[in-house]
Amino acid sequence: MRYYIADTHFFHAALNHHMDRRGFESAEQMNAYMIEKWNKKVRKKDEVVIIGDLSWGSAEETNSLLEQLCGKLYLIQGNHDRFLKNKAVNTSRFVWIKPYAELSDNNRKVVLCHYPIMCYNGQYRLSAKGFPKTYMLYGHVHDTQDQKLIEQFQEITRQTLITDVQGNKRPIPCNMINCFCMYSGYEPWSLDEWIQYYEKKDREKPL
Repeated sequence: MRYYIADTHFFHAALNHHMDRRGFESAEQMNAYMIEKWNKKVRKKDEVVIIGDLSWGSAEETNSLLEQLCGKLYLIQGNHDRFLKNKAVNTSRFVWIKPYAELSDNNRKVVLCHYPIMCYNGQYRLSAKGFPKTYMLYGHVHDTQDQKLIEQFQEITRQTLITDVQGNKRPIPCNMINCFCMYSGYEPWSLDEWIQYYEKKDREKPL
C-alpha cells in the first residue's frame, strides 16, 4: 500500500500556537501523537510519500524520528526540510529524495510537488469512462487563505468548457489534492482515501 502526507513539521513547536494552531502543549507531545497515528496505519512494507516539510528538527532529532517511523519513505523536498543540508542526517532512510516526481498509482498518474501546480502534466487526461487519470498532490499551503484560493481556482477551471478533438464541449478537469496532515488527522492516507475526503468535502459545501 502507498500513502501520502504533507507538512507534518515534526519538532516545529510554533505551529501549536500560530498558523496551524494545532493545540498540542509542546513539540514533544505533538511528535509523539503524530508518530503514534503514523505507525498505527503504516506497516513495514508500505510506502509513504512525504510531500515536503517533514521535520524542523536538528540532524540528531530527525535521525531519531526516521528510526521510529514505519514504512518505506520517499521525500518530496519542502522549503522547511532544512535538515537535508546537514550531512549527519541519515538520508539512506529514504528510497529517494526529489523536488518533483511523477508516479503511477493503480493506473493513475500522480504528480508530486511540495508546491501546488495549477497546470500540471496530464491534467486533461480522462479514462474511457470519464474518470480522472491524473492527480496533482501538493502541500506547502496548509489550511490557509492560499488553500482557499486554490479551491476557488479549481471551481473556476471545472466550470470552464473546452472543445475536445471530437468537437464535444466538456469541462476542464482539475484534480489537485492538498495532502495537509491535519486534514487526515495526522495519518498518512492512500490516494483513494484522499479522493474520498475531497469528494465528501465538496458534497458538504453550502449551496
